[in-house]
Amino acid sequence: MIAYRAPSLLQPHRFREAIKDAHDGKIRPLVAYFCGLSCPPIAKVIAQMGYDMVAVDWEHSSCNVETMTQMVHDIQFMSEGRSHALVRVPGHDHAAIGYALDAGASIMVPQVNTVEDAKHICSAAKFGAIRNGTRSAPPARFLPGISDIGSDPSLGWHENANNNAAVMIQIETLEAIHNLDDILTECGDQIDAVWLGTLDARVSMGLPANGGMGGTEQEWLDAVAVYESTMAKHNKPATGFSMGTPEQMERTARGKCLVVVGAEFYAVMFNCMEQLGKYRAFLPQQNYKGVYKQL
Repeated sequence: MIAYRAPSLLQPHRFREAIKDAHDGKIRPLVAYFCGLSCPPIAKVIAQMGYDMVAVDWEHSSCNVETMTQMVHDIQFMSEGRSHALVRVPGHDHAAIGYALDAGASIMVPQVNTVEDAKHICSAAKFGAIRNGTRSAPPARFLPGISDIGSDPSLGWHENANNNAAVMIQIETLEAIHNLDDILTECGDQIDAVWLGTLDARVSMGLPANGGMGGTEQEWLDAVAVYESTMAKHNKPATGFSMGTPEQMERTARGKCLVVVGAEFYAVMFNCMEQLGKYRAFLPQQNYKGVYKQL
């Protein structure tokens, strides 16, 4: 991602371009990490590991605006531009979308079900009525001649922001899957990628969650087929998680231009459970007093 960074790390990378290049096969698929816990020290560490993108989950973490902004800055500055920050915003709130973009991130917007949802999101994410944009220009955000110089110096910082920051939407219900064709027909020029939220989609359909790894039910396979055919029709980049066994990774990464391959909450959960199980079996035999009392 260093090739796509803006002159100032307070501005978003050329992430729209990177996603399209990965989708078109000009570069390898982008590899991403998902920070599900609102913890700036973790963001600082992950930022140094070389992921193309690090996501901040503002939707499901106890995260205020200041913490979200700090994590975005930690990701972009600690990585020295090798990683770009993306924020999953908490819903469709106009202010939250602006906060995340003002921090210098790209955005992922959950629970996009209708054309009206998509139009509102795209409007909130863009500057200028010429694009139906309603994003407010932040007057104290950049220093003139220092941090307001964008990737294309012939354009103003607001035009660079429109061109660079990506808008990714999550499709997480059967209704949304069936509305995706209309959504991309109306807003496809401003939506840069689509993430099929398999966990929420399956829950909304009354199917077993399966940890978001999909399933074999015919109604699920039919829904996925509609999603995939719509994405192919519009030549739209797909993104999502790709973790688990090698077989699961191969299946879930197929056709995606960006894959999330790590998350700190999964690492904590599975590593701790494994270690806990090992030591529960090991410690009773190693009691230094030679006496073990079952607790």
